[in-house]
Amino acid sequence: GCGLVAEVEDGRAVRIRGNDDDVFSRGYLCPKGLATLALTDDPDRLRAPVKRTAAGRFEPISWDEAFDTVATRLKDVQRRHGRDAVAVYMGTPIVHKHGALLMRQAFLAALGTRNSTSAGSQDTATRFAASYHLYGSNFSWPVPDIDRTDYLLCIGANPVVSNGSILTAPNVRERLLGIVGRGGKVVVVDPRRTETARLGSEHVPIVPGTDAAWVLALVNVLFAERLVNARALRAGVRGLPELQRALGAWTPERVATYTGIDAATTRRIAREFVAAKTSAAYARLGVCNTAFGTLANWAVDVLNIAAGRLGEVGGAMFPSPAIDLPTLARLTGGDGFGRFRSRIRGLPEIAGDVPAATLAEEMETPGEGQVRAFVTLAGNPVLSVPNGRRLGRALENVDFYAAIDFYVNETTRHAHVILPPAGPLADDHVDLFFSNAMARNAIRWTEPPLPRAPDERNDWEILLELAFRMGGGPSGIPLLDAPFRLAWRLGRPYALDDLVDLAIRVGPHGDKFLPFGKGLRGESVRASPDGVDLGPLGPGIRKRVYHRDGLVDVTPAALSGALGELSADVDRVRPEDEFLLIGRRDVRTNNSWMHNLPKLAAGKDRCVLFVHPEDAMRLGLVDGDVATMESRVHRGIVPVAVTDEVRPGVVSLPHGYGHSGSRDHQRIAGRSPGVSANDWTDDGQVESVVGNSVLNGVRVTLSKVERAENFAAE
Repeated sequence: GCGLVAEVEDGRAVRIRGNDDDVFSRGYLCPKGLATLALTDDPDRLRAPVKRTAAGRFEPISWDEAFDTVATRLKDVQRRHGRDAVAVYMGTPIVHKHGALLMRQAFLAALGTRNSTSAGSQDTATRFAASYHLYGSNFSWPVPDIDRTDYLLCIGANPVVSNGSILTAPNVRERLLGIVGRGGKVVVVDPRRTETARLGSEHVPIVPGTDAAWVLALVNVLFAERLVNARALRAGVRGLPELQRALGAWTPERVATYTGIDAATTRRIAREFVAAKTSAAYARLGVCNTAFGTLANWAVDVLNIAAGRLGEVGGAMFPSPAIDLPTLARLTGGDGFGRFRSRIRGLPEIAGDVPAATLAEEMETPGEGQVRAFVTLAGNPVLSVPNGRRLGRALENVDFYAAIDFYVNETTRHAHVILPPAGPLADDHVDLFFSNAMARNAIRWTEPPLPRAPDERNDWEILLELAFRMGGGPSGIPLLDAPFRLAWRLGRPYALDDLVDLAIRVGPHGDKFLPFGKGLRGESVRASPDGVDLGPLGPGIRKRVYHRDGLVDVTPAALSGALGELSADVDRVRPEDEFLLIGRRDVRTNNSWMHNLPKLAAGKDRCVLFVHPEDAMRLGLVDGDVATMESRVHRGIVPVAVTDEVRPGVVSLPHGYGHSGSRDHQRIAGRSPGVSANDWTDDGQVESVVGNSVLNGVRVTLSKVERAENFAAE
């Protein structure tokens, strides 16, 4: 969400800085934004299509050969084995590129496969599911009104590092300090004392994966002590009486041992939350990718609803973006739940995707629908999906794999063809996905600072060309695509800008094509490169509730089974030698794909396992030792850092590392390859409602390695 200024001399970008005049970010810029220049100039970044030779090397090919090869091979696989024989994985960067996001559905429609997966099933599908059941759309997200709240309850989120996630808010640090500065309170609930926790008013260390039970206990307190806001009972919500009955047993005392939070603390926070003049509960990655992520996200929203904070100023509010993502998704078929299921385990689709944890088994298991070809866009699933080594082995046996990516990485090194998009400064940019979660409504449409070279293609152009060659078009609707296919055959390019302009004009702030309309048009937005301020988040909820009766459903039937599973887990006795593994995020990393940039990779090794001093003493570990960590799917060795930053019984390893397999292609990343946290995560264990990958709260054991040279050999 940060506005950038690129200074260009002689056709080359020489400096990146924050835009002081940006209406939203006001000059703020994090290290990842500064690194855009290094990414543009990275000598290891691919600049032309390549194909893998029989010797395992990559050699350049023309765009025509690349497109012909990919389309021909994919069509051949589908002709012989069916449409679902092709699987697709789209990585996180797609949501930062409006063109790729808009052409995603066109490409998937041309393929016609149900084996579409994405990074969303690693980190966000549970949020999508909770929104779908509560409000009727995967993309209806209440976000904390961070600039006007007096009490922020931040659960499993580290926005100081992420600058918000499903909360677009540049310079979160100053925004949080603003809450405290105006006499408010920031309470951070997390197994680790994160950067956000250090800044907040109070840190509450919770046992990983128990967030759902703890938040349900907060709601229980509101019901038991008659603190539920009376307005919530008549503010467009159905199911509150049934909810009260369902949560009668979820007392703070019952969940205290399970969550590691004593009952008195839970009751105090519940009372503080409802007593504050304004308050908002916010949860993110640490909650989403746990065994009960959908329940936890649902519970957080229910807490906001019961306290009367949903849609209220200073509470959890719905943005009003210039481009209406929920409506756009509903029109293109990208909004839904359980419309189809995966072949092997029957895991449900969410927002058009099945869980990425199914990829390896769908490639390995013979039979009708077996995945025999693979396509990735801006993704590295070998490092991001659970039990990533298994997926790496499965990729060695697929008939064909095509990747759209900047780099040869741990996944794309298995590809037969790689089609690299143009650099990040050679494309225009419109806020699309993240404007749907902005802390203040705004829109920015900026021109590309650098011209695209004649032999370069932007990612959306690559997707569209493949869609055309597979028999589709830009809309994914055959009747509408017919004229575009004819124009494509005649060599006339498709204008993505027209689609963006249409989305702006019919959006909440658009001119609706009225002759004298005062609303937004594409040209008026483009004429304001510093952005257009559309004002603070507005009160109310009805514009973001899509159920037919217009009511928020707080007791969806789809969650009843998961509630029973959570109840059983609360009563489970945890083995004494068991540790719970959680991830970790750093402000200088963006998953795995920025580890090859010198300034971001500089400094001490960050791929180390955090272990609490009490646990280290019990195991005979000291800082700098090497330990063996074992889960159901993997046994490997990791360097240890002893720190009280994690609570006892919890160990933490950052995700996105494990670059030894691509060190010949990414030289900076290869110097400090680290280990992949997802070697230990279990693809056999998935979230209870949508099959989201369980990446936090992974059960592991730990023991000391006596000879450090074993680690070097590994």
